[in-house]
Amino acid sequence: MTHRIAIAPSGFKESLSAARVAEAIAVGVRRVIPDADLDLIPLVDGGEGTAEALALAGGGRLVPCTATGPVGDPVPSHFALLGGGGTTPGPLTAVVEMAAVAGLALVPPGLRHPGATTTYGVGELIRAALDAGARRILIGCGDSGTSDGGAGALQALGARLTDRHGRELRRGGGALHELEHIDPSGLDPRLARTELLVACNPYNVLCGKRGVARVFGPQKGATPAEVELLSTGLERWAAVLTRDLLPAVAPEPEPGPEPGPGPALATGVPLDLRTAPGTGASGGLGAGLAAVGARLLPRYDVLLDGLDLDARLARADFVITAEGALDHQTVRGKIPAEVARRAQASGVPVLVLAGTIGPGAQDVRAVGVDAYSAILPAPMTLVEAIGRSGELLADATERALRIMALGSRLGERTGRYAPSA
Repeated sequence: MTHRIAIAPSGFKESLSAARVAEAIAVGVRRVIPDADLDLIPLVDGGEGTAEALALAGGGRLVPCTATGPVGDPVPSHFALLGGGGTTPGPLTAVVEMAAVAGLALVPPGLRHPGATTTYGVGELIRAALDAGARRILIGCGDSGTSDGGAGALQALGARLTDRHGRELRRGGGALHELEHIDPSGLDPRLARTELLVACNPYNVLCGKRGVARVFGPQKGATPAEVELLSTGLERWAAVLTRDLLPAVAPEPEPGPEPGPGPALATGVPLDLRTAPGTGASGGLGAGLAAVGARLLPRYDVLLDGLDLDARLARADFVITAEGALDHQTVRGKIPAEVARRAQASGVPVLVLAGTIGPGAQDVRAVGVDAYSAILPAPMTLVEAIGRSGELLADATERALRIMALGSRLGERTGRYAPSA
């Protein structure tokens, strides 16, 4: 009997793209089940590799450009263009991957201070997409190295941010507590005629106990004192955005069908920029973009469109997914949890392979993961693990499947149930 195995991983950050992770897992599968029917489904979550993946899936192309990086220096970057004729109908759509210009991988280890990093380059990429003729822009959020609430992006798009003395606010989330006023008069007028969609993790909110500065600030290099300063600044940012921008861009909707381009609305009330789902995406970029008319959408509703993922998982006998770190954050919208939830609906078993396993990893069983395993066979440096990640994934896949095959043989000999490979 031919085994049908779906391989649906995310990428390993700063190491392998989702496509390369899928290929490495496939190598391990072939060592144990040479005739397996494999369906490789590399998945993206809005972070690294999103623009390239969507360009490949949608027959689009990458547009290279240079923009301001997270520490203020120019960096080579890109966005994708999809549609606008040919085989893909509809308006010209751009995919702006914030990680390609403001991602943590672009912040040197010695400069990982989220109070100083900026999303200015994200705004520059949005402007470049507008210059290219895009009238629908999808912004992928993930893997950010910033915590400025999207302030830099709005500055690049023409908003003027000033302190109580009327001076231009310096870039970075560490300055937001000094914000007094936002002047939107210089915002690029094309934004009002463009559909902005932000693909984000709905679990991420801007402020409060689970606010983005407290949850992700330490991962980006913030000290406890800096976390509190960032949290205070983002509270101020939400208040001033709501006062100075939402009244200008979020009029009461007219009665009728669902609105098209425009700010995220709920029964005619402007989005709560402090606590609404997705406002904390990419260090608060979600809130900043929502204030100028973007709609915040659950990322998988947007990014998995067209993949027919549910049907492909349902056809499989077994699913393998993967991510760099399996821990308490996984169940809060990471790819393995999403894959497991969808596979569980069809009763398909799921194995997760992870670079590391941290506290809370066991929670993934509640969302449909049947087993998980780390890929490291022995202690090694991070540099070595990153350099060998493809090899380690293939080896870990082989080990897991051989153990599963052993269990199946034992079950056959004893007549008891055992999981099959």
